[in-house]
Amino acid sequence: MANIKSAKKRIEVTDRQTMENKSYKSKIATYIKKYKVAVDNDDKDAAKLLSEVFSLIDSAVSKNILQKATANRKKARISAYKKQA
Repeated sequence: MANIKSAKKRIEVTDRQTMENKSYKSKIATYIKKYKVAVDNDDKDAAKLLSEVFSLIDSAVSKNILQKATANRKKARISAYKKQA
């Protein structure tokens, strides 16, 4: 544990940011699952969900939650899922 006051504050900030990042990644995963279910059921909302997933992933890149290559890989796999199903 840190002894210096500023170091203690940085630990708290890091913990808070980690929780926010995990929450955002979980949100992305949830939307991906919803999209896959929609594609499997041939729902009309699949295209809307796809655009929402892409916008979430792009905003995660801009917030430095995901790296650009990771985001591109996720988007490629999601696009391939529609073609596969």
